[in-house]
Amino acid sequence: MSLPSPTTAAAAEPLVSPVNSHNEWDPLEEIVVGRLEGATIPSNHPVVTCNIPRWAARLQGLAAGMAYPQRMIEPAQHELEQFIALLQSLGVTVRRPEAVDHSRRFKTPDWSSRGFCNTCPRDSMLVIGDEIIETPMAWPCRYFETHSYRPLLKDYFRRGARWTAAPKPQLTDALFEKNFSVPDAGEPMRYILTEFEPVFDAADFVRAGRDLFALRSNVTNLMGIDWLRRHLGPGYRIHEIESRCRTPMHIDTTFLVLAPGKVMVNPEYIDVDRLPDCLRSWDVLIAPQPNPIDERLLKLTSLCGKWLSMNVLMVDEKRVIAERHHTDMLRALEAWGFEPIPCDLLHYAPFGGSFHCATLDIRRRGTLESYVD
Repeated sequence: MSLPSPTTAAAAEPLVSPVNSHNEWDPLEEIVVGRLEGATIPSNHPVVTCNIPRWAARLQGLAAGMAYPQRMIEPAQHELEQFIALLQSLGVTVRRPEAVDHSRRFKTPDWSSRGFCNTCPRDSMLVIGDEIIETPMAWPCRYFETHSYRPLLKDYFRRGARWTAAPKPQLTDALFEKNFSVPDAGEPMRYILTEFEPVFDAADFVRAGRDLFALRSNVTNLMGIDWLRRHLGPGYRIHEIESRCRTPMHIDTTFLVLAPGKVMVNPEYIDVDRLPDCLRSWDVLIAPQPNPIDERLLKLTSLCGKWLSMNVLMVDEKRVIAERHHTDMLRALEAWGFEPIPCDLLHYAPFGGSFHCATLDIRRRGTLESYVD
């Protein structure tokens, strides 16, 4: 008995990819949300400590490789469950990675480390259309982070998605500037990363159809940006965003596209006059100052700066999930014509982010378009 060839079978039943996301605002249909189980304080490394607030870096150095205490996990877990319930109530399919014990040590031929957590899928994977790209991250403790997402990745691939992994970096000492120090205000900008090999976090990119906006940072080097530019080819354009932040890491607390023609910027980090020329016709929305956080433990343990108030998630062109605590941001979003949906995720900050960081949109109902001149 002869069997149909794979080519014939594929032609008879073409696969429709379950992955389809071109921008930050098309109607959201499916999303991956991170996990807190097994979260481990990042292993000590200069690329970690240079990227987080100084008070958090001091604590991190003392507790590196230890499990996060339950008194930090429990409130974050409660808020995360409420966030997931909110997404589901909005008709969004929620997928989750596997739970992993990140305290287990692993090694390469050059170094060893413990893990971190899988709370922020936005960092380790980048969705461009029907393709999921695993990113070459610069933190050694995140080297195998996408393994907890492999069941999802294989499922998406079998159902028709494209699945790519950027070159796995060596992360040897040659990638990191020796004796690096954070530049003071007024000094020329410098980064801990050399151009030894391409590295980047997906969270240093935001998407607007055929245009992506990228941030060179202490986890994303120029070689990493160039690798993605070449990989995507001439159908896409990548524009670099200049930041005045002395410790840049992840664009989504600096610059975030909210809808066609609307971009929100951090007034401390962005000089509006130096935005890419292609945005001249866009509305530039200046983010309000974040509301102060009074909880002492949260201020001491957050891995993120105060501008996490900008870390919002668009459900569609109008509806946006934002932190309930940041009332000034909620009011600003409403004044800009959006429909803010308040939610709590303040206690997720010690694990790396808020709504945008904690998620990876897999499918949005829309097509590839160009939105800039």
